[in-house]
Amino acid sequence: MSAALSTEIESRLGEVAAICARLGVRRLELFGSATRSASARDLDFLVDLGDRPPGEYAAAYFELREALEALFARPVDLVTPPGLANPYFRQRVEQEKTLLYAA
Repeated sequence: MSAALSTEIESRLGEVAAICARLGVRRLELFGSATRSASARDLDFLVDLGDRPPGEYAAAYFELREALEALFARPVDLVTPPGLANPYFRQRVEQEKTLLYAA
């Protein structure tokens, strides 16, 4: 776990795992400013929702975002692996990401 990962996030890892398990998330990783500073205004997550029909995928995506926003009381941005098409963005995410959940 990153040294800069806030105790707020660390203290809620059990709740994060429960949300991810309920929604069938394969992996959830934190990246962005929250990996460097506890005072980040929003949280950026890389999420792997696996293969599922489009309707189920969308439902899980939005339910996950809403659940994480409610848990952390701040805006959440979710990025999926196809969203890493830009090589510069992908490199930044790869350098910063911190694993929070893996099924």
